[in-house]
Amino acid sequence: MSYSRGSVLCLSPAGFHRVAYLDWGPVASDHVVLCVHGLARNSRDFDFLAAELARKCRVICPDVVGRGDSEWLADKSDYRFSTYLADAAVLLARVTAPRRSVLSGLFGRWPAFRRASKRIDWVGTSMGGLIGMLLAAKPGSPIRRLVLNDVGPFVSWGSLYRLKGYVGGGRSFPSLAAAESWLRDVCAPFGRLTDKQWRHLARHSVHVAAKGDYRLRYDPGIGNSLGGHSDPEFPLGPNFLTGIDLWSTWAQVRCPVLVLRGADSDVLTRATVERMRTEKPNVQVVEFEGAGHAPALMDPRQIAVVARFLLG
Repeated sequence: MSYSRGSVLCLSPAGFHRVAYLDWGPVASDHVVLCVHGLARNSRDFDFLAAELARKCRVICPDVVGRGDSEWLADKSDYRFSTYLADAAVLLARVTAPRRSVLSGLFGRWPAFRRASKRIDWVGTSMGGLIGMLLAAKPGSPIRRLVLNDVGPFVSWGSLYRLKGYVGGGRSFPSLAAAESWLRDVCAPFGRLTDKQWRHLARHSVHVAAKGDYRLRYDPGIGNSLGGHSDPEFPLGPNFLTGIDLWSTWAQVRCPVLVLRGADSDVLTRATVERMRTEKPNVQVVEFEGAGHAPALMDPRQIAVVARFLLG
């Protein structure tokens, strides 16, 4: 299954920026799945999942601004959830725009024959899941089904601190093999991956810099997005040391939700999952052994769980 590349022009307080995305499957499909990655990752994490889902629907995998092929922001304080939600709204507008009929295009005077409303689903890993939760909680949200991959309404400060340490400063490597070795260590919680899958992650996690070394494909300034204090969409409040608390947001999510958890995860605890179930008894939960934060969604069994929820 192949993909095409696209981009949308978005606006933050400091100016315009380009957000890149991969477009899998039939463009004309009325069913669109958006797959959004974690804090320091990029769209290529979903290649295995997207290739499978694209047999039945259209799949859009964006690089959140500051990651992958998307532009970096000049003002690092704009790496915040209000920016990510605004960017997602632009992308949603792009992929749900009605297609004009051939006759309308030929004659102009004829009204466009609007297609039926598209079904929009969201798969989000970690940060991508938080973006999806915030969007799904908005009045009139177009999200029909939501998959939260190893993230929930509460994340402890200890977990946030660890994630911030992972992205801070940026890194470079003398070779692709060295980058892969580092990723195998740092990303071990992704679970049991094949050598082919580790090579895939390594190849798409770095780019060749001007000096000939390999550098991670994200702006180190994205760590600011975990600060939260100046972000109206994602406030940590005066007790930020207790962690991220989005239980009020969770209460506003009305669509069906599938929660995926790595059995060894420190980001999505069993206690958080149990409270999510208590507040929404219909939520589906699947736990993957041998993974922490966050399951890579490359294993056929993991992909099958997501596919059943979205396509069944």
